Amino acid sequence: MKLLVLSVTLGCACAQPPDIGQIMSRVALNQDTSQDLRKSYVYNQKQLLRLVRGSGRIAREEHREYAIMPQERGIKKELTNFDGRYESRSKYVAYDKPGYKYRGMDIDGDLIDGLSNDMTNDHDTRDGIGHDLFPLTHDEQLKYDFRLAGTESYRDRQVYRVSFEPKHAGIDLDDGGDWTGEALIDAEEYQPVLVTTKLAYKIPRAVQILLGTNIKGLGFSVSYRKFADGVWFPVSYGGEFEVRAVFFYKRTISISMANSDFRRLDVTSNIAYSTEDK
Repeated sequence: MKLLVLSVTLGCACAQPPDIGQIMSRVALNQDTSQDLRKSYVYNQKQLLRLVRGSGRIAREEHREYAIMPQERGIKKELTNFDGRYESRSKYVAYDKPGYKYRGMDIDGDLIDGLSNDMTNDHDTRDGIGHDLFPLTHDEQLKYDFRLAGTESYRDRQVYRVSFEPKHAGIDLDDGGDWTGEALIDAEEYQPVLVTTKLAYKIPRAVQILLGTNIKGLGFSVSYRKFADGVWFPVSYGGEFEVRAVFFYKRTISISMANSDFRRLDVTSNIAYSTEDK
């Protein structure tokens, strides 16, 4: 009996992983399924957005909290808590609503509100994170080349480490993606556990010189957790990068998002929310 158990154990340890095409095909299928299952959950979301000057002082900062509810398509976000501050003449001034501008031309105000909306409020998903930031769905995978880098243990689960980079079809870069990076894929359920990306291209030097515009270190990471069979949610998401524009404007930008307090809807519950955008 002991010899039989040993033989089975060794057989499992020596099993070859699927090829990269099979892995990513199952990931793509599970992405569609997960999006559908997420419509049964409500949860809370916290955001921290920060713009830092070249001197190291915070130029603007916002803390946002939302209640997230599913809709027939996408999600509905209800702001439940907010506090912000901006620097003016070496002092910090508080404000209490998103989109606040303290002067006519407020670049920081426009940028920080745009970051929250663009990075965490994709209406075509049930987690707010845009499909094009992380190449996991079928359509996005068509833009990338994938490589299986190995298998390892991560948080007590076996995972595949997968690297990816954009495809380059001739000179038409539209056929390829924008990101390069790595993904840890759960080896049992073929769900993403952790994905990290960075921008695959640099802004052309001619643009930097003529317009004084550059972006350094642009990239993001997202981590997932399992909550039920087939239901994996992004629980943390964020990135930090540097922007220099029109010569005089320079900011280090950071954005972080954390989802928590997931609650499955009772099928008999009557939750009031609009199925149409107002």
